[in-house]
Amino acid sequence: MASGGSAGRDPCDEEAAGRRPLELDGRDAAAAASSSDHRPGELGLQFGKLELGNAMPRYQVSSTKGDTSSRYIDIEGSRQPSADDVRKSKSGSRYYTAFGVDLSPDNMAVAIVYFVQGVLGLARLATAVVSGFSSLPWLIKPLYGFISDSIPLFGYRRRSYLFLSGLLGALSWTLMATVVSSKYSAASSILLGSLSVAFSDVVVDSMVVERARGESQSTSGSLQSLCWGSSALGGIVSAYFSGSLVDTYGVRFVFGVTAFLPLMTSAVAVLVNEHRISSGECAILLSGSGFVESSKQHVRQLWTSVKQPNIFLPTLFIFLWQATPHSESAMFFFITNKLGFTPEFLGRVKLVTSIASLLGVGIYNYFLKEIPLRKIFLVTTIIGSALGMTQVLLVTGLNRQFGISDEWFAIGDSLIITVLSQASFMPVLVLAAKLCPPGMEATLFATLMSISNAGSVTGGLVGAGLTRIFGVTRNTFGNLPLLIVVCNLSSLLPLPLLVLLPEESGDANNGETKHN
Repeated sequence: MASGGSAGRDPCDEEAAGRRPLELDGRDAAAAASSSDHRPGELGLQFGKLELGNAMPRYQVSSTKGDTSSRYIDIEGSRQPSADDVRKSKSGSRYYTAFGVDLSPDNMAVAIVYFVQGVLGLARLATAVVSGFSSLPWLIKPLYGFISDSIPLFGYRRRSYLFLSGLLGALSWTLMATVVSSKYSAASSILLGSLSVAFSDVVVDSMVVERARGESQSTSGSLQSLCWGSSALGGIVSAYFSGSLVDTYGVRFVFGVTAFLPLMTSAVAVLVNEHRISSGECAILLSGSGFVESSKQHVRQLWTSVKQPNIFLPTLFIFLWQATPHSESAMFFFITNKLGFTPEFLGRVKLVTSIASLLGVGIYNYFLKEIPLRKIFLVTTIIGSALGMTQVLLVTGLNRQFGISDEWFAIGDSLIITVLSQASFMPVLVLAAKLCPPGMEATLFATLMSISNAGSVTGGLVGAGLTRIFGVTRNTFGNLPLLIVVCNLSSLLPLPLLVLLPEESGDANNGETKHN
């Protein structure tokens, strides 16, 4: 499977359909397979096998009681209370709930940031030509995590960065709506906007980690469901309105509307419940010697965490699980060059898959979050491999013999696969969130998601190699059915390595896991 999601990481959406067709040799297929952001929190139209798009990319399993959490201290020798500690220390009133999570101001702030990330797809159609630049800031997400964890601004490690990220995003889209007039300036503005989303993504992910630490798989899964449900809702809004707004009012208007969305991130930053670091502590942390020592300690902590078996082994499995080859790029050329699917139709499919993503989150939250991780991966991988085989029907035209048009078959198949994809990716997020120790939530989670995205890119490259071996090009699809079968069967290869994942203890309330 490929990642997600996003940060999610969408080569088959309406944006990709507007690109100039290229010869589909191994090099082109690799580019097509890796062109989407790995994490704007979306799942794209999937072909060939069960795929997870962009779980970037937005691309968090609590350590057991014997972990090293107690070793992560500040430079003065005592651990600062986290936002989670502050939240638990206050006696709060009852709130409305969604996905089993209290909609407190703090949790609402997190959900709104995810919603903004999802709805920012509003301007995708208007930026199709230069959108490839938007993936660049997502490649260095661990750097943002390091900055957020190590350098407090105005006494805060999370709140201040969220506020500034929103302002940066608003600036980038304001420039697009007003003064940008060349492809180079447009690329620079979009790069700036993508940077703001990537940074806020890392920060809000770290906030989710802080709240998920020490919780059971069920409770942590509820919080992740709220976040990704909000992102899916934003994706539905953007998919529904993006095309019509561009056609009716033009791209400048859409950019202007989009400019207001990041300001929501800045506005809700004040709701974040975070312990404020005193000015004296900030001065020590930001002083020359203090910053160098803090940075060294942070790097040591990261290395100590990553090499622990209860972190390294699950991460290795996720990488290998994502690195199996897929035929997504070949299917993209088939549906556009052979079947003639238009950007408008792919936009409708995008709306359907956004709705399907929300359904997948709901299915996970209400039916799967208390099921052991190994069982979820086993069942969803097998079912996903079987469902991916249905693409053979589309390639060979057998669907038309059953009275199902290509368009309806693509919509139905994409809907079902996306529901399963989202439901199967949620455990990855829960697992990664519970692995992160205190004090370096942003850095480690971003690192884990980057490793997951690296697995997705690897799968795309291997798939590109198989595409060349089977002789599939942009106009030659004779061996495409065989390529689909091989790629889907390969997704079963990581299953013997399920023992690398932690085995839940079965006590849903103590938040512990046990490992073989």
